[in-house]
Amino acid sequence: MNVLESSPPEANPQKPALRPELRLLAATALAGAATALQLGLHVDSTTAGMVFLVLVVWSATRTGKWLSLYIALLCALSFDFFFLPPYHTLRLAGIQQWVAMASFAASCVVVNRVAEAARRQSVHAEQRRADVERLYALSQEMMLYEDAAALIHDMPMLISRIFTLDAVALYVWDQDRFYSSAGELPATVQSGMRAITQGNLPTIETNDDYYTMALMLGLRPVGALAWRPALLSHQVATAVSAQVAIVLARSLAIETSTRNEAARESERLRTALTDSLTHELRTPLTSIRAAATTLLGAGELDEDGRKDLAVIIDEEAARLDQLIGAAVEMAEIDAQVIQVRAAPHHPRALLDEALEASRRILARHQAQIATVEPDEPVWFDAQLLGRVLRHLLENAARYTPPGSRITLSSRRNEDRIEFTVADNGPGIDAQDLPLIFEKFYRGKRGAAAIKGSGMGLSIARAILTAHHGGIEVSSAPGKGTSFRFWVPLMEKEAQRSQ
Repeated sequence: MNVLESSPPEANPQKPALRPELRLLAATALAGAATALQLGLHVDSTTAGMVFLVLVVWSATRTGKWLSLYIALLCALSFDFFFLPPYHTLRLAGIQQWVAMASFAASCVVVNRVAEAARRQSVHAEQRRADVERLYALSQEMMLYEDAAALIHDMPMLISRIFTLDAVALYVWDQDRFYSSAGELPATVQSGMRAITQGNLPTIETNDDYYTMALMLGLRPVGALAWRPALLSHQVATAVSAQVAIVLARSLAIETSTRNEAARESERLRTALTDSLTHELRTPLTSIRAAATTLLGAGELDEDGRKDLAVIIDEEAARLDQLIGAAVEMAEIDAQVIQVRAAPHHPRALLDEALEASRRILARHQAQIATVEPDEPVWFDAQLLGRVLRHLLENAARYTPPGSRITLSSRRNEDRIEFTVADNGPGIDAQDLPLIFEKFYRGKRGAAAIKGSGMGLSIARAILTAHHGGIEVSSAPGKGTSFRFWVPLMEKEAQRSQ
C-alpha cells in the first residue's frame, strides 16, 4: 500500500477548538442575531440578501465547509421566511422572488466553494511551511554529528522527535542491522524492510501499522525507513528518505576510505618493518658469518684472536636477539594483545631489575639510581614497565658517548607514579623531538651512524598506553635528555576493594 497522505492540521493549532455542538449553537445564534438585527432595522429584501451573503462569505473563510453550509442554509431560510413575500412562510410569491432566492443560493454555493478552496490552500501552505521547517531542523541536527556511525544510530530518534512520530526504524542493508526509536521491532516489520530493500515489494504497510519506504542512492537501495503512524506525506517521506540515504552513503564512503587508508598504512608499516629488519638483521649476520668463516679457515690464529672473534659472534648474536625481540614486541602491539597484570611492587626494585638487565649495554656508562622518597609498594605491571625501562636505558646508552651519566629515579605525583631516565649526553635535535616516538624513526643525525631498529620508543609508548599511562621527553642539544613516563597510582587497599 502506498504511503498515506497526511491530513492537514488546522491553520492555528495552538488555538483550542470548540466542541461540535457548541459550534452549531454559535452558528445558529449568529444567523439569528443577523436576522433579528435586520428585522429591527426594517431593511428591505435587497439589503437583507446582501447582509446574509456577507455573513455566508465571512463564515466560509473562518469555519469549515460543513459549518459554513449550515450557516448558508440558515441564512437562506431566514431570507425566504422574513424578507421575501409572502412573509412568514417558506413559499415564494412569484418569478422575481424565485430569481432572488436562486441568486442568493447560487452565490452562497459559489462563495462557499471559493472560500473553502482558499482555506485549504492556506492550510496546505501552512503545512508545507511546517514540513520545510522540520526538514531544515533535521538537516541542521544531522550536520552537528561528526561521527557518521553515531548519526545512523541516532537517526530514528531524531526523526521521531522532530516529526512527532510514535516510532521510527532504520534498516542498513550493508550491515544487515536495524535501528529503532521504540525498542525491538516486530518480525513482520523487519521482514518487510528487508523485502523492500531487496526490491521484492513496493512501499508497503505492514501488519503493525508501520509504513516503509526504500532508501535509494541513485538506482541502488541502501536500506529502508519505517515509521508509525502515517503522519508524513509522500513528499515529506521522500525528502526524509533522501536525506537518510545520503547519510548512509556518507557512512559507507567513510568506512571504505578508512579501510583503504588502514590497508595502505598497514602496507607502509609492513614495508618499513621489512626494510628495517632486513637491513638490521643482515648487519649482525654478516659479522657472525665473517667471524665464523675466519675461525673455520684460519688454523694458525692465536688464542687472543680466537677470543676476539668469539666476542664478536657473541655480541652480534645478542644484537640479533634484541632485534628479533623488538620485532616480536611490535607484532604484539599491532595485534593489540598486550594485557596489563598489576601487582604490588616496590619502584626501587623495578629500577634495580631494569639496571641489572641492561648491565651489559651500560657497561661503559655511569648508571645510577636516585630515589629519595619512601619506597612503598605500588600496584603496576612490573614486566611491562621493566620493558619500558630497558628500552629507555638501551636508547640512552646507544645515543650517548662512553662515560656519560645515566640516572634512574621514581616518585609519586598526586594520582600517579612517575619514572625518569635522564642522561647528560648530546641531546636530541628540536626537529627530531616530535617524531621520536613514531615507528622506525631514528633521527637524522643517528640514523646512519648508530645501530638500531627505531622501534624501542614506539614500543615503550604503546606499552604505557595499554597501562593507561603516558610518556614525554625533554631535551636540549649539549645538555642531555630526560624521558619521564607515568602510570596511574593504585594503592593495595584500592585493588582489594574491587
